[in-house]
Amino acid sequence: MAQQPDYIIEMLHITKEFPGIIANDDITLQLKRGEIHALLGENGAGKSTLMSVLFGLYQPEQGIIKKNGEEVKIKDPNDATALHIGMVHQHFKLVDVFTVLDNIILGAETTKFGFLQKKEARRRVEELSERYGLKVDLDAKVEDITVGMQQRVEILKMLYRDNEILIFDEPTAVLTPQEIDELMATMREFAKEGKSILFISHKLNEIMEVSDRVTVLRKGKYIGTVNTCDTNPQELSNMMVGRPVQLVVEKGPSKPGDVVLEVEGLSVPSHLHKRDAVKNVSFNVRRGEIVCIAGIDGNGQTELIHGLTGLDKVSGGSIKLCGRDITRASIRRRGENMSHIPEDRHKHGLILDFTLEQNMVLQRFREAPFQHGGFINDAEVRKYAERLIDEYDVRSGQGPVTVVRSMSGGNQQKAIIARELDRDKPLVVAVQPTRGLDVGAIEYIHKQLVAERDAGQAVLLVSLELDEVMSLSDRILVMYEGEIVGELDPKTTTAQELGLYMAGATRQGKEATA
Repeated sequence: MAQQPDYIIEMLHITKEFPGIIANDDITLQLKRGEIHALLGENGAGKSTLMSVLFGLYQPEQGIIKKNGEEVKIKDPNDATALHIGMVHQHFKLVDVFTVLDNIILGAETTKFGFLQKKEARRRVEELSERYGLKVDLDAKVEDITVGMQQRVEILKMLYRDNEILIFDEPTAVLTPQEIDELMATMREFAKEGKSILFISHKLNEIMEVSDRVTVLRKGKYIGTVNTCDTNPQELSNMMVGRPVQLVVEKGPSKPGDVVLEVEGLSVPSHLHKRDAVKNVSFNVRRGEIVCIAGIDGNGQTELIHGLTGLDKVSGGSIKLCGRDITRASIRRRGENMSHIPEDRHKHGLILDFTLEQNMVLQRFREAPFQHGGFINDAEVRKYAERLIDEYDVRSGQGPVTVVRSMSGGNQQKAIIARELDRDKPLVVAVQPTRGLDVGAIEYIHKQLVAERDAGQAVLLVSLELDEVMSLSDRILVMYEGEIVGELDPKTTTAQELGLYMAGATRQGKEATA
């Protein structure tokens, strides 16, 4: 019997160009059968582009793809599916108004005499979900389920199509710590069964934990491939960024001043049920401190921030900003004293079909020098955008005139952070500010937030990343089921203690009843 080749997939000398940028410059990547192979690189290094070439979304200018040693042509995702290649995209490709089951079988429906055989499809999906521990409600609409659940739907979509090569693009960027652990276990299970996994990530601890080998890209070029057991996070971050990176936040003690944000008995309704998602919450944030709201996703953090920023109406309580009551104020009026880095960059942070320079002045185009006599001053907008692009290292194919939709997720995030921090407001509300960013960018953003604090701004941070919560905050407020169950000092608490509060096992003053 003929011996199978070592590599199930080989991408040899792949070059892919876009206007003004070579996204992949002569890259070779080889995937062994049954291995978890991580693809590491900065934002805009070309990782997602390379995987999109393998999945047939892009055609390369040069290079070939081999499967089991034989050259294959992948002209579109249907060709990829026929070759048993599946992909979970960074921004999910689901139909919001369809049910979970309909999304899973869409494009791969079983029919008999022209009629859809949903019963058989349901049985198969239930079997897969049971086998891999991917529990989902098959009759729920996608728009009503959490982001973590949506990701399970994407994974089940791949499994339903009998894919043997699984591509995960930034799969943990939107997951809670518990969901990340579950996903890692699922990936190991897939590899044990002989499936081959390509795993794009910025998170070095995840790569060290789950991958067999790592390929590093930098600015579209291939840097090298190493065995995970022979390397460490510092070495990988050096390969990825091209310089030593500080993996620990350096900051002096905080010097809190006057109260900037004062929240009293705030309640915010839920979109999903009749109860309030935020229940009678009170806290304040002072100048010169970073207060972090920690918690497992879905415990009211999103609704709290929407209530503070004006994206949702509140059902009770009051909000004071710089001494003024803004409980009923418009978003625009709140924005006069508040910068907001939103949780959902596509929905609330950017207008995707506008250019980068237009997005940079979204809240400021009415101010001088950006307008004169009611007309936008394009030269001033361009100059301002170029300064921010340079300061925050926002990478894009055509600089200020790049359409934001075409940029990588990490660079979209950097654009929002540049715009919001440069507005120099007394309060900075930063929700998941480093989601989807590489270690070099995270280091820079953390320094910027500490600089804001040290310059006398008040910073309210919402983060699901335990490391970020512990290293960046001066005070930690833990939210559980819409309430603040504890106020902790990061200097004296541990990650384990914080985890107990987040899970609702402990609350200040008493043990939580199970």
